[in-house]
Amino acid sequence: MIVQMKKINIVTQAKDAAGAVKALRGLGVLHVEHRVAPKGIDINELSANIALVSSASAVLNGPEFISRIPSENGRHVRDWKAAAHHIVDLWKRIDQLGEYSRSVIANIKEWQMWGDFDPDAILALKEKGVSVRLYEVPADRFEELSKGIVVKKIFVFKGVIGCVVASKNGLELPFKEKAIPKMSLNKMKARLAEETRAIQTIKNNITRHLRYRATLDRIKLALERELELHEAWRGMGEDGTLMYITGYVPSDDAGMLAKASGKEKWGLTVEDPSEDDVVPTLIRNPKWVSIIEPLFKVITIVPGYRELDISLWFLIFFSIFFGMLIGDAGTGLVFVALTLFAQLKFGSRVRDKSIFALFYVLSGFAIVWGILSGTFFGQAWLPQWFKPLMPALREDRKVQALCFFIGATHMSLGHAWRAILKAPALVALCDIGWAMILWGAYFVAGLLVLGNDFPPFASWLLIIGSVLVAFFTDPSKGILKGLPGGFGNLLLNIMNSLTDVVSYVRLFAVGLASVAVADSFNQIAADIGLGTFGKSIVTAFIIVFGQMLNIVLGPLSVLVHGVRLNVLEFCNHVDIKWTGFQYRPLEGHSAK
Repeated sequence: MIVQMKKINIVTQAKDAAGAVKALRGLGVLHVEHRVAPKGIDINELSANIALVSSASAVLNGPEFISRIPSENGRHVRDWKAAAHHIVDLWKRIDQLGEYSRSVIANIKEWQMWGDFDPDAILALKEKGVSVRLYEVPADRFEELSKGIVVKKIFVFKGVIGCVVASKNGLELPFKEKAIPKMSLNKMKARLAEETRAIQTIKNNITRHLRYRATLDRIKLALERELELHEAWRGMGEDGTLMYITGYVPSDDAGMLAKASGKEKWGLTVEDPSEDDVVPTLIRNPKWVSIIEPLFKVITIVPGYRELDISLWFLIFFSIFFGMLIGDAGTGLVFVALTLFAQLKFGSRVRDKSIFALFYVLSGFAIVWGILSGTFFGQAWLPQWFKPLMPALREDRKVQALCFFIGATHMSLGHAWRAILKAPALVALCDIGWAMILWGAYFVAGLLVLGNDFPPFASWLLIIGSVLVAFFTDPSKGILKGLPGGFGNLLLNIMNSLTDVVSYVRLFAVGLASVAVADSFNQIAADIGLGTFGKSIVTAFIIVFGQMLNIVLGPLSVLVHGVRLNVLEFCNHVDIKWTGFQYRPLEGHSAK
């Protein structure tokens, strides 16, 4: 749930302002709202230091070095600025050498077909009155070359002849001329080898600095905390000899600030945020629900302070979607194994362990769906004795109908939730109306997509739902006066309700595609068979490749479709705009 906030104003004498901010940082509960734009030499210097250490840390934590674990990680660095500058300069040199190496590789590729020759020898001939030029001539025009010149064909490639033309009078030909390179092909290759060795030497130098990786990360964190402190101080409002800091604190922590204010002799006001205040969002949920938070961090979404926290519904339905989209017990078991491996290998370095719990839950839903549908690394290869617990999950029409049912349930739950929160106000009837329309849309989808019969009571769901939406969208104006707005709301969104329900069929389509991919590779492998050792190797490779393809593409489809159904379709019906920003209290330790 989203925690209720209190708006805080703390007033202190200007001479005590810096100390007050430090004391507030020690409490670690105040999210600061700057009264003026923070600026000052100290802020500029801290920002520059953070940029420097971040650049160095990015090198040491980059893909080139992150897998290397130094024996002395966390070693103290005497002069971190000098070390950081050295690391950054080394990496810039690698960038420069890499760019030059890429240009050399491009030149080698360009001149490979011309063979090795000495450009200086061509220049020497020019000084003696002999002109040597390189041309690329279309093959069908090669015979047009003028007489009185020496022509040597070097290569033929895609209908083009590369040739050397020598003459005493410097005759120019109406064909594409190649500029003489600055060095020979062998020199290019030697230069590339030299640059490669230089890059490796620099990388070895950077590797010796990996022992400072943890230390630089700690310095970066400390500098960021110090910058927060100075920004909070420089961002305070000022009135004569008094300065004041404004911010937000969880309502259950307001008493802590009141106690500290009495002790420190601060002036303090505590009030509820107004509608015009931009309030940060703090979400607190039971531990089992909070396992969904890592996903929110990945997709970087935060509900607004006055919006609803959908963590519980997101976890439940995202898990269902994951199971349906992966749709395979074998793949689910692979995800369990990969999660276990990651937890054992990297668990000690991961601060938030809930990510592992989330993947266990998601993988469990994939396993359950695979058992219910009888899908284990595909369906077609399974022996006859392996029967699905729910054969209906093998029938396309029934799975599509289930998708429509899940969609109507998912979105109507959102409207029911909003209706409960609005009750007993009459506007709650508008959400009840939309829930009825969604269930009417469910039967319309069954009629249009599946050819099912349209039950008579479904018409009443649509009619009654439409009436409720039209009359109770804004009953505060009066039922009749609010009718035009309600009717407009109905016209704008009633078709969206139908398309939203139908959009849940993506769960069937993508899940079916995943199983079809596995079955296709299994069938190819079965056609090859296990007759010989060579065939066995090829068959095993095809099976493993097919399953690996699903293992890689499956989570991507979940991120695209599973997240979309929650963040867009569901949230549109719950009226969540994701306009919030994270509650970040002033906290931490100063840099040493």
